[in-house]
Amino acid sequence: MDQMANAMDMLHGYYFEDLEEGMVDVFAKTVTDADIITFAGISGDTNPVHLNHEFASETMFEGRIAHGMLTASFISTVIGTKMPGPGCIYVSQNLRFKAPVRSGDTVSARCTITKLIPEKRFIEMKTECLVGNKVVVDGEATIMVPTRVS
Repeated sequence: MDQMANAMDMLHGYYFEDLEEGMVDVFAKTVTDADIITFAGISGDTNPVHLNHEFASETMFEGRIAHGMLTASFISTVIGTKMPGPGCIYVSQNLRFKAPVRSGDTVSARCTITKLIPEKRFIEMKTECLVGNKVVVDGEATIMVPTRVS
């Protein structure tokens, strides 16, 4: 049984006791046309501003843009796979979409722990997505993190 427990620990992300205010982690990805088309298919969001060049060219964006929620999903990647990582539970997220993301842009999602709430095993995080140095999405998240001791 100890081998199984060790194997499960290897899959696990941070425990609440491992976390401190100010810790940061990042995930970066270059958005492709295939990502946008696949996200449209998965989500059902086929707004032509994401898929139709002629339509999107007539909008304030003057061309196709990625789905805001595709961009924001990179925040979930940080939270679910890096920090706090596997085992945590997303409780809430608010988002502000500040600028468009286009195919070919590299988006860096950055999450920073701003507060620990020990009595609930929650952390609060500042969440943001950047293209270069420009913030394209920002917000705050609350995450439930498991403890080592039940």
